[in-house]
Amino acid sequence: MAPLYKAPRGTADVLPAEQPYWDYVCQTANRLCQLFGYSRIETPIFEEASLFVRGVGHATDIVQKEMYVFEDRSGQTMALRPEGTASVCRAYLQHGMHNLPQPVRLYYWGPSLRYDRPQAGRQRQFTQFGYEAIGEGDPALDAEAIELAWRLYQELGLTDLTLQLNSIGCPRCRPQYLEALKAHYQDKLRLICTDCRSRFQKNLLRLLDCKVESCQPVIAAAPPFTDYLCQQCALHFQELRSYLDALAIPYTLNPRLVRGLDYYTRTVFEVQPPEQGAQNTIGAGGRYDGLIEELGGRPTPGIGYATGIERIIANLKRAKVMPPAPAKPAVFVVYQTAAARSAAARLASELRQSGIATVMAVGQRSLKAQMRQADAAGAEFAAILGEEELTTNSVLLRRMADGQQERVASKSAPKGIARRIRQASRPPA
Repeated sequence: MAPLYKAPRGTADVLPAEQPYWDYVCQTANRLCQLFGYSRIETPIFEEASLFVRGVGHATDIVQKEMYVFEDRSGQTMALRPEGTASVCRAYLQHGMHNLPQPVRLYYWGPSLRYDRPQAGRQRQFTQFGYEAIGEGDPALDAEAIELAWRLYQELGLTDLTLQLNSIGCPRCRPQYLEALKAHYQDKLRLICTDCRSRFQKNLLRLLDCKVESCQPVIAAAPPFTDYLCQQCALHFQELRSYLDALAIPYTLNPRLVRGLDYYTRTVFEVQPPEQGAQNTIGAGGRYDGLIEELGGRPTPGIGYATGIERIIANLKRAKVMPPAPAKPAVFVVYQTAAARSAAARLASELRQSGIATVMAVGQRSLKAQMRQADAAGAEFAAILGEEELTTNSVLLRRMADGQQERVASKSAPKGIARRIRQASRPPA
């Protein structure tokens, strides 16, 4: 007996019953991005592995532990896309987008893959919606990126979220903060987890991103980055906060907030639902003013945000937000005799060509069974073809709600049925 195959661990099938949630989220995101002037971009699902090593950072968990890396037949080392920003920045450079009016606003959504232990809120394959604004360092652009994220969740119906905000400085002021952070941790290494002991040697800033419970008291007592900002970074953060206040976007200052990727500078932010836990963040982003240069371009500022669609849907369900119901077929075509099947197929095709959502019964079921199918499909009308209809060149149209029937001439059936659908949907006077 052949084995029963299952989806790989850490992946999931999105079944038809779940698709309304996906359509709801993606359509809302697309509409809002266009309102804000962002254009859609799609990048490959795999890239040269070195793109992510240079962009995301060699010492990050993504590069060290989570990337799917393989050697193709030419011997080149490739990686499945673990996140979207590095790929978008590569496309910005490759296609000369620096010659376009700046900033270039781009958005995307698609699968990303990271090898990690599957758990609630974290899968090995997940879908990200994200956007990037590249080519401008104005804090007003930071506020725009935050507003777009905030508007997205509001319009989806998620109203109990918290915006966490911080600044992690720039290469001018970061060394002084890292010295202070190192001094804070120096006599506490026995209190922190094994990964953090490694981070202490390789990537000090990522100590603050640890989610292990035993590390939290040490993180809570760490010096805040905002005390070490240079004048330019402090002014940038102050202006950003003034924009958010003007936009009436509530935020919580979180001096311990950093991001798990090396390319971030200055503004970092996260959006969190009420639940606590390692995977409670619904989306995150920040400024990456050095990334384009790290990838071989000239110094170019940028800011972006990404949110997991699966996590959004989980929060929609938690909040009992229902997406719009999928459209039901307007007409279900049934037939009484085998001789009527060709006419039924032709009628169904004509109705679809006229823009009327139509399903046709198939198989050898009785008329009664076909009508049960029409009812189960939620069709508004059943179009019935039998011997009498073939003889009189007509279609018997039955309204499913009350069983009311009338005959429509076959040659004008699409127009006649469309007119009756409009009449049925018209509210009573």
